[in-house]
Amino acid sequence: MNLLAERLNAALPQTQCTRCGYPNCAAYAQALADDQAGINQCPPGGAEGVTRLALITGRPALPLNPDNGNEGPRQMAVIDEAWCIGCTLCLDACPVDAILGSNKQMHTVIESCCTGCELCLPVCPVDCISLENVTGERTGWAAWSEAEAGLARKRYEIHSYRRLLDEGKNQKRLEEKAEAALADLPGHSRHTDPVVLDQKRTIIEAALARSRARRDAGNS
Repeated sequence: MNLLAERLNAALPQTQCTRCGYPNCAAYAQALADDQAGINQCPPGGAEGVTRLALITGRPALPLNPDNGNEGPRQMAVIDEAWCIGCTLCLDACPVDAILGSNKQMHTVIESCCTGCELCLPVCPVDCISLENVTGERTGWAAWSEAEAGLARKRYEIHSYRRLLDEGKNQKRLEEKAEAALADLPGHSRHTDPVVLDQKRTIIEAALARSRARRDAGNS
């Protein structure tokens, strides 16, 4: 992220809601810095947010793009304990780890950490999550503070790092299984035909090469 993108990212509310059309606030900030996105695509920031981005970029302020949503009060996710089945899907969906729970156990929302991003709603298979207005008539940055944005950004960065670690561990386990299969291919296959085993070896070696290349690219 270049200096301009960092300044723009710091001016965003860090709800990580994706309503701007990008996977996170940082990606939107980078697109703004690259002049590939409009300054009016962040509903949580509202009109004040557009003004902040306009001042940084030198572009004229615009009304919020209705295709991205409308400015409104901050919402907070609430889980109906009577209906929650403990599927953990909302835990994975929450970009700031504001939901606590475990498999087949009731989940609950950490009120002070919820950004109202709404990403937990579509993944809930029993529709037990609803949104509550927690700021009354206050909208945009009037419903959100710099401190809350800073906390959300830190929690999102930790969430993203943890997911990368989990993906790396899972990838390593898969590689180890593939390497074990290569070391004793006849013992890991129902086939005994040398031609078939050679074909399987080629496929596994290619998959391992792709996996290692992805890992090396991620570490570079």
